[in-house]
Amino acid sequence: MRLRIDFGYDGTDFSGWAAQPGRRTVEQSLAEALGTILRCDPPKLTVAGRTDAGVHARGAVCHVDVDEQLYAALPGRSTRSPDEAAVTRLGGVLPPDVVVHRVSVAPTGFDARFSAVSRRYSYRIVDDPAAADPTRRRDTVAIRGPLDVSAMADASRKLLGLKDFAAFCKKREGATTVRALLDYDWHRDAGGVLVGTVVADAFCHSMVRSLVGAVVPVGLGRRPVDWPLEVLTAGRRDPGVTVMPPHGLCLEEVSYPPDDELATRADASRAVRELP
Repeated sequence: MRLRIDFGYDGTDFSGWAAQPGRRTVEQSLAEALGTILRCDPPKLTVAGRTDAGVHARGAVCHVDVDEQLYAALPGRSTRSPDEAAVTRLGGVLPPDVVVHRVSVAPTGFDARFSAVSRRYSYRIVDDPAAADPTRRRDTVAIRGPLDVSAMADASRKLLGLKDFAAFCKKREGATTVRALLDYDWHRDAGGVLVGTVVADAFCHSMVRSLVGAVVPVGLGRRPVDWPLEVLTAGRRDPGVTVMPPHGLCLEEVSYPPDDELATRADASRAVRELP
């Protein structure tokens, strides 16, 4: 049977999501915890977003295929459902920087990665030393400002749409860099921190942090508002674009279509996309 797992983590002390020999990763921690409570070998997990080292998540989603009898046995003698027991028992064996919010039996056709229609990330920047919150230093990047948030928002919106984001991605052999950027905006929160919201159907490696790095020079007045679009149109990485630090980035939400469209969406996502 297939389970959907909704979870979050503080990425500070992890070497990213993907399991790596000799490294502490979110995937390894969660898989080992599942193996412990199910009394089986650590299962293979499929995640909606493979975050880099230091990146955080509040709304991460993965799926796992498990033995139905092992899952049904989780409540033991209690009156809890297997879903409720899974959350409680995982909480007892996971490290404190990983939290499982919900476990549920996945609908037919659900694939955590390919069924997703969008991923939403946030990025936090403080440009005023006096406004810096020491309790948020692990998820907020400090920049010597001041930053013009309106100019950054204007530059960001020019990048929206279905485009080839090769200029903002680390190329992988055989992988497309065509993505649909659905929303990209900036605002200041009540504490004066700049918060960027980036939403796309999918992201390629380092894309979000590069998109942020493209508009920060605009906010500092070092580049015109049209410059990030010029970089995008050129189709190649520009040395003026800094890949921003990972700790300011957080996966906030993964969205899925109605249950009867999950399989169709997964099939469409597996196809290699090209621009018209």
